[in-house]
Amino acid sequence: MSHRNDTSNCCSFKIPRQRNWQTMGSTEQTTEILLCLSPVEVANLKEGINFFRNKSTGKDYILYKSKSRLRACKNVCKHQGGLFIKDIEDLAGRSVRCTKHNWKLDVSTMKYINPPESFCQDELVVEMDENNGLLLLELNPPNPWDSEPRSPEELDFGEVQITYLTHACMDLKLGDKRMVFDPWLIGPAFARGWWLLHEPPSDWLERLCQADLIYISHLHSDHLSYPTLKKLAGRRPDIPIYVGNTERPVFWNLNQSGVQLTNINVVPFGIWQQVDKNLRFMILMDGVHPEMDTCIIVEYKGHKILNTVDCTRPNGGRLPTKVALMMSDFAGGASGFPMTFSGGKFTEEWKAQFIKTERKKLLNYKAQLVKNLQPRIYCPFAGYFVESHPSDKYIKETNTKNDPNELNNLIKKNSDVITWTPRPGATLDLGRMLKDPTDSKGIIEPPEGTKIYKDSWDFEPYLEILNAAVGDEIFLHSSWIKEYFTWAGFKDYNLVVRMIETDEDFNPFPGGYDYLVDFLDLSFPKERPQREHPYEEIRSRVDVIRHVVKNGLLWDELYIGFQTRLQRDPDIYHHLFWNHFQIKLPLTPPNWRSFLTCCEQNGPGISQVAEEDHIEPLRPAH
Repeated sequence: MSHRNDTSNCCSFKIPRQRNWQTMGSTEQTTEILLCLSPVEVANLKEGINFFRNKSTGKDYILYKSKSRLRACKNVCKHQGGLFIKDIEDLAGRSVRCTKHNWKLDVSTMKYINPPESFCQDELVVEMDENNGLLLLELNPPNPWDSEPRSPEELDFGEVQITYLTHACMDLKLGDKRMVFDPWLIGPAFARGWWLLHEPPSDWLERLCQADLIYISHLHSDHLSYPTLKKLAGRRPDIPIYVGNTERPVFWNLNQSGVQLTNINVVPFGIWQQVDKNLRFMILMDGVHPEMDTCIIVEYKGHKILNTVDCTRPNGGRLPTKVALMMSDFAGGASGFPMTFSGGKFTEEWKAQFIKTERKKLLNYKAQLVKNLQPRIYCPFAGYFVESHPSDKYIKETNTKNDPNELNNLIKKNSDVITWTPRPGATLDLGRMLKDPTDSKGIIEPPEGTKIYKDSWDFEPYLEILNAAVGDEIFLHSSWIKEYFTWAGFKDYNLVVRMIETDEDFNPFPGGYDYLVDFLDLSFPKERPQREHPYEEIRSRVDVIRHVVKNGLLWDELYIGFQTRLQRDPDIYHHLFWNHFQIKLPLTPPNWRSFLTCCEQNGPGISQVAEEDHIEPLRPAH
């Protein structure tokens, strides 16, 4: 997979100016496709062990299937590179035997069982494509943090301090440097769907202004918060901000945001970035969403801090063990599924059971991950948000999230890892905690009486921005529909979508648009076509959908922000469609100025283009 370096269409980026910063090593971490399986081959995978050979390279691979789960590795023994074959002595069908020295590998766990307690097999990333085919991917190099290793030095008390601000935002004091993660400290995320659960410390802006560098993990607005960055840019527009070299640039929308930041640095994956003689950091890609998600390792005097942020499978599942401090998300609830769906199986009882099961699975997964990685200290974060706007009361009540204390208690049952449930303004002294976890000064809680949870949010300024789009001149011309979806560039896919603009309660918006889009030929029929086709109905709050359309934004604002209600027939997730509108839209917005000029030339009302395509505005929604 390639990672785009051309960002000329969105804003000005630069690789870090060298000053006292150095890039260590020379090989950027990349992903390599090792094997492709067709949808038919995937459908024919048997339970248990499957052997495959890439005929073009001659390399061999093993896939292990257990129900819906797949694990994969190279068919190469770690001992002396022998080839594995089926282990006829294993009646359970989970192990393979090396033809060289009879070493045995349990492919269900990727651990060698002969000799016992010896090695673990390096796993490959398994990725499904939009047609249900399968790719085996390898991250190269797999453990880039091992380059130029450093032994941990003893830390003075107060030398390394980590202060929690809100959600995924941490303020790190590392010697005489300060680093901040993912500052979302004011305003909403995902249009108007997410709001901060915690009240940030009153000095949050001063903390940001004092930072030597800021890391922003990905483009989602609970991590890349333009309202927050606008405040920061007003004081320090040249503050150094670092992002990974993702396929879709993190700051793809900077110019349109109006935020004046002048020192955004895009760095390659898997390479140490040297800040000073004691401090360096490395950004890693997500194995499931490498086009947008990243995580980070910060190392100070040989002590590693691992922040996996929102990555589904950070670095393809290969992560450093026994780090000083690990942070990760924990809460769940960061999706429109299933709360915004209706019809068929999507009863309130089904949704409640699904949410309960999924949250429990997430807790167990995080607890197992922590147990496997054995950090000295673990901190659950990046899940402290709430659907606080009154119109989202239903979502707030049904979209229950995991309790960080429940996760920490689960971790304590299975391991000796120290856990920290952060509160705004609380500070962890890493030197003290590593020397004596029982030190009462290891974690300094906020002063007594400090406000922890928000009880009011300043909705109006942000709702006004959204509402401004409703009356925009663009939407006086129904041909905006063809203009927008032509710009979006998604077609040649057998799916018909009905788009309905609604009010706050998802009832048809008076005078709003209700229309069909046939993505097979990108037409806009009056009725659903006669051919067999999957169908989705998407009801969207008019202020948000028009804001998204006008500014060419990604549909995460709608979907993750809970601003839609969806029905689908049949009940199938159309990955290709949603992936396009959530990640792959053009980097520059539609040219509405040119569109309006064309409309003026054609005269008022519905344009000829719209009439030809049967776009029917103001049609009542049912």
